[in-house]
Amino acid sequence: MKTSDFAYELPQELIAQTPIEKRDTSRLMTLDKRTGTWEHHHFYELPDFLRPGDCLILNDSRVLPARLLGQRLPGGGACEVLLLIDRGEKTWECLVRPGRKMKPGTKLSFGGGELTAEVTAELEGGNRLVRFDYEGIFLEVLEHLGKMPLPPYIKEELQDQERYQTVYSKVVGSAAAPTAGLHFTPELLEKIAQMGVGIGYVTLHVGLGTFRPVKEDNIEEHPMHSEFCTIPQETADLINRTKAGGGRCICVGTTSCRTLESWAGEDGHMEARAGWTNIFIYPGYRFKVLDALVTNFHLPESTLIMLVSALAGREHTLAAYEEAVKERYRFFSFGDAMFIH
Repeated sequence: MKTSDFAYELPQELIAQTPIEKRDTSRLMTLDKRTGTWEHHHFYELPDFLRPGDCLILNDSRVLPARLLGQRLPGGGACEVLLLIDRGEKTWECLVRPGRKMKPGTKLSFGGGELTAEVTAELEGGNRLVRFDYEGIFLEVLEHLGKMPLPPYIKEELQDQERYQTVYSKVVGSAAAPTAGLHFTPELLEKIAQMGVGIGYVTLHVGLGTFRPVKEDNIEEHPMHSEFCTIPQETADLINRTKAGGGRCICVGTTSCRTLESWAGEDGHMEARAGWTNIFIYPGYRFKVLDALVTNFHLPESTLIMLVSALAGREHTLAAYEEAVKERYRFFSFGDAMFIH
């Protein structure tokens, strides 16, 4: 299967640059995975498509304000550091700019010296190890000095950092938001729970690899990035009860989907697990536990549109995307949503 099989034409002006004013007023396309038929709705209508006895699984990862803007010392030249992975001992693996001026031994300052750092090593592939020095708790320093690491296709400055967090985000560690969840409000979640729909949480810390393009012509040759995920016992129990009772397991976002499918037994039985996953889902994959998916509209030729195509079929997916373009839906992280059932 070719990467080009998942291409589609998207006008630049349909890439959402800012969040919609009220989260759940975004549009919602429903897509029947069997017939390929779609309907146009709004996200606040999602409860109309849920049934008592279903369960909704959400990713409660919280985005780290991991983008630091500072100066190189001495001299004061500007620099940018993006935190990727905590390597312990106050050291993080980072993306840095300008790379050619950030050699090992380079000293850095952020927030007028509130946070200082030193580049300690250059890794294969160009990432750096950076050791930080600060007073107090690092996460609190980041909340004060860091900016949200918005995807490269968003050019606007984010006015309210919380709009790149889900309302249920809890466990800090993602480099990008699990964006399908951005549409939910506390009131909408409460309404869904009162219907008799079980709500469970998993944690998958989204890495920047989610934006990495598929460069191989043959998708099976793409090296999938790894991300850390956790399934608590109570969520595993909820899923098992739901399936035993004939309800549907509905994942919010490709991250929740990949977490469950990574650890589900062949018979769909879930157990509490934690670990790294590099599962790559594309057409031909047999879903073990997922029945339906809430998701955003994804980049052409991305691993995410391949996952959606595995669930709904490539032809159905591309036809729905063509309809979304025609109807001027908003695309990508701050864009509109689909419910594939």
